[in-house]
Amino acid sequence: MSAVVVVGSANIDFTVQVDRAPEQGETIFGRDLLVSFGGKGANQAVAARRAGADVMFIGKVGQDRHGEEIRKNLETVGIDGAGLISDAACGTGVAFILVDPSGGNQIVVVPGCNYRLTPEELESRDQLLGGAILLVQLETPRETVHWVLRRAKEKRMRTILNPAPATPLRREDFSLVDLLTPNETEASALTGVPVKDLNGAKKAGDRLLEMGCGDVIMTLGVRGALWVGKGGARHFPAFSVRPVDSTGAGDAFNGALAAALAEGRTLEKAIPFANAAGALATTRRGAQESLPDRTAIDALLSSGQ
Repeated sequence: MSAVVVVGSANIDFTVQVDRAPEQGETIFGRDLLVSFGGKGANQAVAARRAGADVMFIGKVGQDRHGEEIRKNLETVGIDGAGLISDAACGTGVAFILVDPSGGNQIVVVPGCNYRLTPEELESRDQLLGGAILLVQLETPRETVHWVLRRAKEKRMRTILNPAPATPLRREDFSLVDLLTPNETEASALTGVPVKDLNGAKKAGDRLLEMGCGDVIMTLGVRGALWVGKGGARHFPAFSVRPVDSTGAGDAFNGALAAALAEGRTLEKAIPFANAAGALATTRRGAQESLPDRTAIDALLSSGQ
């Protein structure tokens, strides 16, 4: 039984370095192209594995070259491929990412098989659902997310929902979430509360608690993370690094957070660990290529930078 179970998307990412984003109708030249493994689900599974957790990933790919490459990659990093479903009726998901010189990005995702992952397919693999932590995102159908959250609660797993990309959720969805991990944009979209500073983040976090989730950890980029719970709010500052590409930062944070909680760390200890992983992910290009290992996370954490 794996300590962390991740249910979500798996993609092939095409990342282009640009001097700036194009205007409407404009064609620009990119400086470089990187083809890599991505998808929030697979990214977070790899992040948790590199952070030291025993991980099971459950997702869906096409019966094509990209799907087979994703399976081999997961197995290479130490994640059992038993949870990866292949379907000839759909193609493996792909994402197209533009990255500017500051490390900011714009992303277009073609979900493919990720949006064909059904509750029935998860139910047929129910034996794979078990352990300390369930980590799920919103790049698969809403009914599938709801089903797996409910089943995880029945199995007494601690549930983490990273609500990305921002999508409306029902009250019953929030009630199944022990820990919600939005960024500023996602928190604003879910609550209607503008998040432009820590005060706005606290208001949005309080609103999310009212909507039914257990605790909220809001990722705030260079401002770190804000934990909002029933006992109040606590800010955790970011680590100082030189960013190159922010593509995998949120996934690094979530995977490392799940790994830390699975090994018994408190939230007070798990959040700085996740902050360190997220910061390190911005110092390298790509999604999964940028995800740090346990040694690097521990080193940054102990440095206090």
